[in-house]
Amino acid sequence: MLNEKVGIVTGGSVGIGRGVAEALCRQGARVAICGRRRDFLDQTAQQLEKIGYQILAIPADVTIRGDVEHVVSTVVKKWGKVDILVNNAGVSGRTPIDHPDDTRWLDILQVNLTGAYLCTKLVLPHMVGPNYGRVINMSSVLGRFGVPGYSAYCTAKHGILGFTKAIALEVASRGITVNAICPTWVDTAMARQGIEETAAVIGVSAQEFRTQALAAVPIQRMAEVSEVAALALFLCSSDAAAMMGQAMNVCGGSTAGSA
Repeated sequence: MLNEKVGIVTGGSVGIGRGVAEALCRQGARVAICGRRRDFLDQTAQQLEKIGYQILAIPADVTIRGDVEHVVSTVVKKWGKVDILVNNAGVSGRTPIDHPDDTRWLDILQVNLTGAYLCTKLVLPHMVGPNYGRVINMSSVLGRFGVPGYSAYCTAKHGILGFTKAIALEVASRGITVNAICPTWVDTAMARQGIEETAAVIGVSAQEFRTQALAAVPIQRMAEVSEVAALALFLCSSDAAAMMGQAMNVCGGSTAGSA
């Protein structure tokens, strides 16, 4: 149980972030969710409040230091501390190396990688323990291998694993654990975007590409948000106090053949 624990979940209004936020609430945590879309945040907060959960919705762009400072200060003012940080905010998209515009590359690295850096940097001083603190960084199976046309996303998610290992060693003596989760395809809006975008490039329907993509996953299906959230809950538990600097796959077997 996570009674009296305080968590922040970035990108917490939809998809994996929402699933993790709700799972933390179910275990008794008080949770702040942040994201760029106020309408999504408010809708999620209202739905979770109706169930009786303690939830706080704070609009923020994790690439802007001032926004992150506002999130952290608001949470600390309301609840006094931060025990759990889930760096889930992310964007994806094709970035073929011959594309003339660098905008998407820069945005993907800023949101996925710099956003995790800023949030971690500003939250850590408020993880007061004693001997407890959890940082969970959402990577991807694309942090384990490369996919042509997705160099920015692969770079960011590989970078998250290096970030996780380095920061874990910096804070281990404080009883804070830092770990990463690497999901495969999960049935979210981001996955649907990726399917539609890639299908258009190779000239097939979205359904046809979805079938092809899942055929490459040994379990022959997408992972469920709840399966990713369950691993996040374990990492937040006292049973995971010795899990440090690790990257755990929820991959349906798609990384089993790699080192």
